[in-house]
Amino acid sequence: MKEKKVTISKVNGKVQHLSDIYPVIETNTILNKTITGIGATYSEIKAPRNSIIIEPSKPVINGKSQDPKHKEDNLLEVVERVYTDEIVKYIETCIRQGKRIKILTTPESFRKVLDAFEILDIDIRFDGYFLLFDEIQKSVKDCDYRSDITLPMDLFFECKDKAVVSATPPTQYADPRFNDFQMVKLVPDYDYQMDLQLYTTNNVLQSTRELLESLVSDERPVFLFVNSTDMIFSLMKQLGVMDESSVFCSDQSVNKLRGLKFRKAYENWEVKRMERYNWMTSRFYSALDIELPEVPNVVMLTDCFTAEYTMIDPYMDGVQIVGRFRNGVNKIYHISNFDYRNPIKSYEEIVQSVRSMKHAYEWVGTASDSAPTVSDRVAFRELQESAPFTRFLDENNRIDPYKVDNYIDAETVKVTYNNYVSLLRAYQECGYFNVTHTPKPYKYGDYERLKIDSKAASIREKRKEIVAQLEQLGDCETELECQFKRDLDFADHMIVEAYDLIGKAEIERLNYSVTKIREAVILKKHQITAHATDAIQLINTFFHPQQWYSAKTIKEKIKEIFAELSIPTTKAVTSHTIKEYFEAREITKRIGGRGYFLIAPKFT
Repeated sequence: MKEKKVTISKVNGKVQHLSDIYPVIETNTILNKTITGIGATYSEIKAPRNSIIIEPSKPVINGKSQDPKHKEDNLLEVVERVYTDEIVKYIETCIRQGKRIKILTTPESFRKVLDAFEILDIDIRFDGYFLLFDEIQKSVKDCDYRSDITLPMDLFFECKDKAVVSATPPTQYADPRFNDFQMVKLVPDYDYQMDLQLYTTNNVLQSTRELLESLVSDERPVFLFVNSTDMIFSLMKQLGVMDESSVFCSDQSVNKLRGLKFRKAYENWEVKRMERYNWMTSRFYSALDIELPEVPNVVMLTDCFTAEYTMIDPYMDGVQIVGRFRNGVNKIYHISNFDYRNPIKSYEEIVQSVRSMKHAYEWVGTASDSAPTVSDRVAFRELQESAPFTRFLDENNRIDPYKVDNYIDAETVKVTYNNYVSLLRAYQECGYFNVTHTPKPYKYGDYERLKIDSKAASIREKRKEIVAQLEQLGDCETELECQFKRDLDFADHMIVEAYDLIGKAEIERLNYSVTKIREAVILKKHQITAHATDAIQLINTFFHPQQWYSAKTIKEKIKEIFAELSIPTTKAVTSHTIKEYFEAREITKRIGGRGYFLIAPKFT
């Protein structure tokens, strides 16, 4: 594949428009824009020729069609619920009035466009139509769950005038038909790297909570990119931001969220729908233009334990996400955990695994053809049909190169999320970001939560895991540790309460029997009530108002009193516990350190 480089500059502080440096996209071209938002689609819409532009999703088409810049450009949106007869009517009107045909279609709706031209006996392969496939990387990224996204490709390669565009095209193509294309790469002559703060963590929820708290005083809107509506809903709920959030996702996910009583879920982006926190799934990663009067903060979230598809590819996804904001961004963050169970494989090993699967598939097919009996041939044929390589075949049992590329890409991204070093290296190698890395480890993390949430584990196994995690947490002396404990309590209140009241040893002695544990908890609560007055009297006896006590003395004495009365606690005993019994003011002394001045007892 030959390559041509075109320099792109900044003029008076603004990046040049594509039409300024490359007026018309040439046929048989892979246009590597390098940077987003330079007007490749705009250029084709304005080009003096008939155009069929294939966009990755409906929100992108909707955004282009609603853009005032294209008010006079005679655009036709072809998405679901737009039918062939409407397309036929549009084409006939354009021809009659001498207007250029400018059709924007999703890959899934392209068949309707083709049908309309066939009805009119127009062969778009040769009759003066330019076919532009925008954001070609989506054909690789999405073909595992969007089976029709590559439908236009066979006809695409038959067209005389055609090109593909992306700021982040795949580095290699399994489809050999691209070998005859030229690569036109735009080369910025200025520094286009962006600052990115990478938080690597074992607890995505807590890291996100702390980040959003740090942005409270910043009045800019926050855009959070998370490719899972289940994860979005869970985060909004646990972070307490439901009332300040909007979610932009597929129509199926809109219905799902509204079924959960969340009303601010939308299929298409509109500024008027924007809230303080704006959550977006992967259909909004590419091509969409978001133009705001202010630069927002952008947060990307990955939770390997919630779903693999939340893994953000630094090169293809990260660059595209930030590129949505045509007027720039304030700060960029990526919060991610890691799954060490993802195997470490090189690119060459991943490609070789595809070859090995192909070899095994063909070997079984050969064995089937030469099998001595009908039953042997049937057995081999059934074995071949269940072989791993069948994932790469289309409905005609031909190899689909985009499924191959999708597999290689997905496996490569998985390797990236084995550990933080791999992710950091991927960001550094992609060349688009200046990365600042901050590790954020916690006692309680996403892998521990996974073991509690596992659908395969029994209730007893989950409760044993919760008890083990409570033991690991120990005394909750910080707000963060208390938050972790609240997460466990949310997962199973009964076992957390039992742990606080009767302890791990007694729970294990009762063999995690629900009935026996509940009986023991009830008895212990009665004991606590009986001893409560005694505890107040002993604390008031030892501690006196208008005096200062060190934090160490307070904690040790209260623990001693509780132990003497056999009083279990529902939270850790710390020096702060004195405030439950006295009006107190925290004072740190030069000699003695941190402590409390007791003003007056709360109980007498």
